Amino acid sequence: MNKTFKIYAVIFIVVMVILALLEVNKKETTDWRKNFDPHEKSPFGLFVFDNEAKNLFKNNLKKIEQAPYEYYNQHKKGLHNIIVIESDIDKESWKKILDQVSKGSDAMLMVSRMPKEVSDSIGYYDSDISFEEENVLKFTDKKYENDFIILDKFPSGRGFSFIKPKVEILGKTVEKKNTDQANFIKIKFGKGNIYVHSEPLFLTNYYLLKPGNVKYAQDVFSYLQDRETIWFVENNSHASRFFMRFILSKPALKYAWWVFLGGLILFIFFNAKRKQRIVPIVEPLRNTSVDFVKSIGNLYLQEGDFHDMMAKKAQYFLSKVRIDLLIDTQNLDTEFAKKLQLKTGKSIDTINEAIVLIKKAQDPYASVMKEDLARINTLLDEILK
Repeated sequence: MNKTFKIYAVIFIVVMVILALLEVNKKETTDWRKNFDPHEKSPFGLFVFDNEAKNLFKNNLKKIEQAPYEYYNQHKKGLHNIIVIESDIDKESWKKILDQVSKGSDAMLMVSRMPKEVSDSIGYYDSDISFEEENVLKFTDKKYENDFIILDKFPSGRGFSFIKPKVEILGKTVEKKNTDQANFIKIKFGKGNIYVHSEPLFLTNYYLLKPGNVKYAQDVFSYLQDRETIWFVENNSHASRFFMRFILSKPALKYAWWVFLGGLILFIFFNAKRKQRIVPIVEPLRNTSVDFVKSIGNLYLQEGDFHDMMAKKAQYFLSKVRIDLLIDTQNLDTEFAKKLQLKTGKSIDTINEAIVLIKKAQDPYASVMKEDLARINTLLDEILK
């Protein structure tokens, strides 16, 4: 087991221990979101209502997860009741529901906001909003005057402030600081009726589990005739196809999944670089030829033998002329000067001056000065450029 793996193992164990401690000491939190989901056991889910609905409707209730548009296109129904509880229903489906009501069916809508498709068909109803933290739902019918429900947790405070003459008010919201407002109405539509309740919160788990509140729900649904009832539930089939739905729905599995992903990302991050031994730095080989030439040059300068250095420079120049320019250097005469001038393109004066200095370098008895060496070096380098 290498050192790196031990470090990863220690980090992973420490993270797991910290998460375990957090999980043990975590306080259970309550989800107060208004989801109106028949499968949710949270306070504002409809799990209790879903379980008791069959008894409430005397086993004459069908829960449909299709959109009303699809359902009614596939099924030809006689007169029946329709229930919608805070569901997101499309425009064409509302038209199908209203078509069924116009033929004699009844629809009960438990919605905090009147759908535009419905309000446009039956008349405009302005929804009034109250911000009181507590209100009471009551009936206007005297036979139900003792059946009421107190909303003490997040009431929507919605009601109907504009009521047309032909609309029957069945229920109202009573508040301490505000005047009563209608929350449960009945509208004649064609051969059927539309019932709208603006506070569906009374059907949630939190309120149905309180003693005495079930009676209010029973009274609301008693306005529907005793016949087949269809409850259109919002279709959540798109969520059920998600392959991670079970893991993410369980807190413990969800934490384990995120820890696994985090560990995997850390492992990939730290192992992204290629593992190899450190490459030693190798010094490049030095060009000793340059050092050698410098040493020889310094030696000649110290000895002061300018004549020998000038002769070697002239000898090297003539060798380059023979090899590179293919000019005979046996006789350094006028013919040689013309050929060199044609091959190099330099002026004839420069070439003649260089020839004079070359002959001086070849003469063992000639007196050579430092200036002669510098001059021949400049001229010969210029000619061979």
